[in-house]
Amino acid sequence: MAGRNANGEGTIYRRKDGRYEAALYVTTASGIRKRIRLYGKTRADVHAKLVNSRAQEQRGVPVPDKTWRLGDFLDYWLENIIKPNRRPATYDRYEAAVRLYLKPGLGQRQIARLSVQAVQTFLNQQLAAGKSVRSVQILRETLRSALSRARREELVYRNVAQLVELPKWEQKDVRPWTMAEAKAFLAAAQADTLYPAFVLLVLYGLRRGEVLGLRWCDVDFAASVIRIRQQVQRVTTGLHIGPVKTAAGRRDLPMLGAVRRLLESLRDRQAADLDSTGTVLASRNGTPIEPRNLVRSFQQICHDHGIRLITIHQIRHTTATLLKDLRVPVRDVQLILGHSDISITQQIYQHDTPVSRRASLSQVEAALFGEESEQNKDGNARERCRQLVARCRQTLNFKLDIEVVLSVIFGTPGWIRTNDTWFRSCTESRLSNRLAVVSSAVDSHRRRWLIGCAAVYHSRQVNIESAGVSSDIMDTGGPYVN
Repeated sequence: MAGRNANGEGTIYRRKDGRYEAALYVTTASGIRKRIRLYGKTRADVHAKLVNSRAQEQRGVPVPDKTWRLGDFLDYWLENIIKPNRRPATYDRYEAAVRLYLKPGLGQRQIARLSVQAVQTFLNQQLAAGKSVRSVQILRETLRSALSRARREELVYRNVAQLVELPKWEQKDVRPWTMAEAKAFLAAAQADTLYPAFVLLVLYGLRRGEVLGLRWCDVDFAASVIRIRQQVQRVTTGLHIGPVKTAAGRRDLPMLGAVRRLLESLRDRQAADLDSTGTVLASRNGTPIEPRNLVRSFQQICHDHGIRLITIHQIRHTTATLLKDLRVPVRDVQLILGHSDISITQQIYQHDTPVSRRASLSQVEAALFGEESEQNKDGNARERCRQLVARCRQTLNFKLDIEVVLSVIFGTPGWIRTNDTWFRSCTESRLSNRLAVVSSAVDSHRRRWLIGCAAVYHSRQVNIESAGVSSDIMDTGGPYVN
């Protein structure tokens, strides 16, 4: 018949209610041919929808088998995508956001018709209700992750959660412990049964779950190595023991002397019921320590001894910052902490401190003005310098001795070991040659100084005799002797 569409092109007709309707056959996500209908107020609107549907069919893009509501899809996403492929803690966080907020607020909307305006309005309402910016950001992240999966399954063609805007979240400043505060805490925690855990937290910067998940089979006394392989987390269903957070978190750390003594003592106390697969830190029943109990003990120690309270996780920031202040290379710090990216170590975990800031600015001051101001000089450094000068005067008798100076540089017992990288890069022979030149220059300067002293002494004698003062006073150590 003339003017009739070919098979598969679809049809457009006007309904009795005045609206227009189009119908065509398409392939669904399950591979079944299905007749779908499109509606619009005008023929042009329906024709545009029909052309778009035909174009998608030609590109091989299937249509959904059913009309999904957002709430139903979120349930499907949690059970079939998140639960089998994510950590239990991640599933708990997503599930709480879906159950408490996303389903009550947006669950009845069709996922294909979800708009940027609807999501923006919902999130603005959460902010107006008093929720923090970070909590609302978590809601958006949850919805964005779910809609990304919906886009993969070709249920939607854009992720509207990516297009909404929220206020910028500013993380609270972290003030890690100083070296003195860390020492004070460890001294106060010695009487606590969880003292080994606190030592591992401060010394190695381990995560709370990594400390509680450490097994005896991960402690190699023969090789003096501690292997970090698993962690303990509290989830809805109970304590969960699983692998560490990332591949970079699987790391081997040297067993230092203080740690070895602690672990050996702990092993001896547990020798009666020691299980190689059991955790190093265990409860009376032999089960892993509850993470909340570790937090309670930590807070109680700080409260009882007047130590500035930080979070358990901020101990990890403390370790990273102390290593920075001790000039440990940032790559080594990254490997110790188990970070997958070195920028995380530098930008998040290592913090500026007043001491390091003063030391850095003092170097600038010395470069600009030629000397370091007395106010900014470190008291300990001045004391060490005075001790070194006194030792040199006593030992060298104002003569520069090459062997003694070399012993100072290379840190033999009784002398200061320098941290200067130039000295570390030099060989002893190069230093010997350089110091020989310096010794010759010092001897020449000493001779000129002695000649000057003799000239001054002679001049003073002449002045005293001209004033009528007996030279015997000078010989007997009178008031004119300097």
